[in-house]
Amino acid sequence: MALLPYWRFLRAGFVLAREGVFAIVPLDDAPASAKFAIRLIRIIERPSARRRDMAARLSQAFDRLGPSYIKLGQFLATRADVVGEEVAGELALLQDQVPPVPDEAARAAIESGLGAPIDTIFSEFGECIAAASIAQVYRAKLTDVRGEREVAVKVLRPGVARRFEKDLEAYYTAARFVERFMPSARRLRPVAVVDTLAASVRFEMDLRLEAAAMSEMAENIVEDELFRVPRVEWARTARTVLTMEWIDGIKLSRVGELREAGHDLPDLGRNVLQTFLRHAVRDGFFHADMHQGNLFAEADGTLVAVDLGITGRLTREERGFLAEILYGFIERDYHRVAEVHFRAGYVPMTQDVDLFAQALRAVGEPIRDATAAELSMSRLLAQLFETTELFQMTTQPQLIMLQKTMVVVEGVARSLDPQLNIWHTAEPVVRDWMVAELGPGATVRKAQDSFSAITRAALAAPQLAERMERLSKDFEVALEKGLPISDRSIEELGRYAFARSFVRVGALWLGAVSLAVLAWNSF
Repeated sequence: MALLPYWRFLRAGFVLAREGVFAIVPLDDAPASAKFAIRLIRIIERPSARRRDMAARLSQAFDRLGPSYIKLGQFLATRADVVGEEVAGELALLQDQVPPVPDEAARAAIESGLGAPIDTIFSEFGECIAAASIAQVYRAKLTDVRGEREVAVKVLRPGVARRFEKDLEAYYTAARFVERFMPSARRLRPVAVVDTLAASVRFEMDLRLEAAAMSEMAENIVEDELFRVPRVEWARTARTVLTMEWIDGIKLSRVGELREAGHDLPDLGRNVLQTFLRHAVRDGFFHADMHQGNLFAEADGTLVAVDLGITGRLTREERGFLAEILYGFIERDYHRVAEVHFRAGYVPMTQDVDLFAQALRAVGEPIRDATAAELSMSRLLAQLFETTELFQMTTQPQLIMLQKTMVVVEGVARSLDPQLNIWHTAEPVVRDWMVAELGPGATVRKAQDSFSAITRAALAAPQLAERMERLSKDFEVALEKGLPISDRSIEELGRYAFARSFVRVGALWLGAVSLAVLAWNSF
């Protein structure tokens, strides 16, 4: 069993290599070792993978390997600038057009989840209209005291949880292997990265948590314009089934339809980017799977986000660091950006802040006035990776969702407006937050928070003093009489010591026998 994760990972790598996935990896700015490795891997690539059907084969390969690989394909679909328009267009099918499980199995799962036959829950129930890595969606109608209304019914694909667990086993195996045998990669903390992925996947397997995320975001954005999330039908929602308001809109992946419907594509692009930043910086709670298949444009230009199974959170302190870093780049204050990195602990204190500011200037200046079309994201990511390596920066697991979503959102905005300037678009959101957090109102609020904290500490002082006195007495008794150990504890310690000595002696005997066998065979 211990070898199965290795086998699954090797099989996945073989399938992806055969179908030409590594052909889309940009090598212009890659290190020599990476270029050599990619060229070596591509030896086993199918000859047909180099022809025009490569995009379709890639999509099929991700689909065949399972749900976690489908998510990788969905991510790549947002980066046409990296993988190419043809490949991105084909991979976009993985966002909502994965082959669905049979209707009979899905309907049985819905009835099992809601505890009643479908005909008694919905007045009408249609065919599957979308399917992705985790779930598939049906269009239905509800009739109750509130009247008749259309709803979307999302159901987990049967068996998907077990498939994800198998994928995660393989990922953990690969991550531990990298940490053990590749010292230079340990700063990337691959096991911690997989931990973050595993936590998000397990949350995604309970659709009640997704419903709760939609409810929380709806409260956060109640005063926002041109963005909303569907209303949840709580009475018809369970762990494996989520019923929500039906959305009449055009998916952002259908750029041609958006243009024909008269939508202002640059406005939509700005709205996508600013909405994400507003949620991350202002609320500390954001949609962490904002690819084109999860975003709809309604007739009036309002964005509607669906599929909140994966969300990200930032503490107030992390939001402050993020806003200051963005503001520093906007103002070209690279020394301030560097200082924030050091203050946040993103860069080791052994590094030089001035040199790091210089490296940030080398990253920021070329993209300061560049449009999305002029910006090479693959080259920028390669430069950022080199900078993190140069300054021995380690992966921050708490920021993985944020960083991944930023890359996705920029790709979605770019697909709508190639002339989009990221910094100019981000500026009003960041400025608003800086005023709210650093202005006079924020100073008064922080003073109130400090006063409340002091008051709570003062009220808790008697209990704290009593606990300290009791701890001091216990410590004095321990010094005079030693720590009390029960007979059972002594017995368990003896068993443990015996087991350790038995294993040690057994290992010595095994080594002696092995040496003897080797010596015998050498004669």
